[in-house]
Amino acid sequence: MNISALNTNDKAVSATPLFKGGEGTVLVLQILKDKELKEHITKIPALLVCVEGQVVFENETGAKETLSTGDYVHIEPMVKHWVIGLLNSQLLLVK
Repeated sequence: MNISALNTNDKAVSATPLFKGGEGTVLVLQILKDKELKEHITKIPALLVCVEGQVVFENETGAKETLSTGDYVHIEPMVKHWVIGLLNSQLLLVK
């Protein structure tokens, strides 16, 4: 199986559950080129891993990270953040 098959290519931003364990979940996110996962807040710490493509992760504290294949960023709880696709991208969100 390939995670890119879990999200349809016609949606600018989509999320599909991949795994739910006793302590947390993993989602597959798809963000297409020049599209944005709008600003939001998580209540718990999370980890965003770029599996394919390239995105920019930003938050309200001024953090700005470009993530390419294999890169990851820790997401702080209760901090507004957003993600912009520089290329068609597949990501894992672990929380």
